Amino acid sequence: QVQLMESGGGLVQAGGSLRLSCAASGSGFVINSMGWYRQAPGNQREMVATITRGGSLNYADSVKGRFTISRDNAKNTMYLQMNSLKPEDTSVYYCNTIATMTGGVYYQRIYWGQGTQVTVSS
Repeated sequence: QVQLMESGGGLVQAGGSLRLSCAASGSGFVINSMGWYRQAPGNQREMVATITRGGSLNYADSVKGRFTISRDNAKNTMYLQMNSLKPEDTSVYYCNTIATMTGGVYYQRIYWGQGTQVTVSS
């Protein structure tokens, strides 16, 4: 069982910054990868950034150079530093993790957080 808790969303003016956090809690699992996704009304959910346990990074082209994803493996916490925010970044941001359950036979599960609203005003 894994629970994800996002925080750090809010309202910011264009050009400003926000820092999102996602903490994974529970027991009997290890995190293989984590990522941030976003979904605006009427749009499909899209990948923003992902990070593996080994530190490999992937970013959507729209956020490269502005967003930075990182994680603290010891705390099972992931961060998304968002700089130079644009109105088109406005969306609900969701934390995602692929975790391996270790209580018995190892198997993977995908978990989603509840989402945190990011609104960027013009």
